[in-house]
Amino acid sequence: MENILKKIVDKKKDQIKIYKKENPFSIINENIKKEKNFFDFKKKLLNKTLTKEVSIISEIKKASPSAGILVKNFDPINIAKIYEENGSSCLSILTEENFFLGKLEYIRNIKKNCRIPILCKDFFVDTYQVALAKSFGADCILIILSAVDKKLAKDLYDAANDLSISSIVEVHTKQEAENALFFDKSIIGINNRNLKTLDVSLNQSVILSKILSPHKNPLLCESGINNSQDIKYVVENAKIYNFLIGESLLKSSDIAKKLKEFTQINV
Repeated sequence: MENILKKIVDKKKDQIKIYKKENPFSIINENIKKEKNFFDFKKKLLNKTLTKEVSIISEIKKASPSAGILVKNFDPINIAKIYEENGSSCLSILTEENFFLGKLEYIRNIKKNCRIPILCKDFFVDTYQVALAKSFGADCILIILSAVDKKLAKDLYDAANDLSISSIVEVHTKQEAENALFFDKSIIGINNRNLKTLDVSLNQSVILSKILSPHKNPLLCESGINNSQDIKYVVENAKIYNFLIGESLLKSSDIAKKLKEFTQINV
């Protein structure tokens, strides 16, 4: 199968050139100063992890390469309100334009209507994007180790720390999990989806959680959570209490009811 990750990253690099022309650092810095509505994303997860409560990071996205269009009448603000009202700890907002049909503006618009930490879910391949994301109101950024080399991963991590914004370091393999332990201030996310093939297995979280057990900050299970049994499986076998869930919520005929299945679970 074609390497989808490489295709997305190459397109993102082209998009960044446009962003840099439209949003120079002078404008970005002014927008960051104006934005007063920031939240501590990591602390929200850490507090619940310490009490062994399940946290749901609910995802807002219009489409994905694996599933196509997820929501036809896409209203990100309304979805965000439903998530907030039904127990989501945080939000994940897809802002990648070409493959997920996202927009950075979704974060700014949702921040005006909700008081909940937000992850800018995108493919970060330039430190410029960290400041850009914060200027739109993001509380957390994503560092996908499969998408960047070690130096760029560290630069993104340092940029996030310098800007007082949380970071999720995402891993897919045993080697990436070992490398992720360096990022001791970050949340570490285990993506159960192979970004090169799009295959999904919850056993990824079980296997990699053993390597990541020394990490002192929250671990996060990403992809493949379809029901409460999936959450119980990961909690029991990987001791992970934080879950990023998108497609099973967005495809549901009743998002609020589906979300409550996850947020009201006893583990």
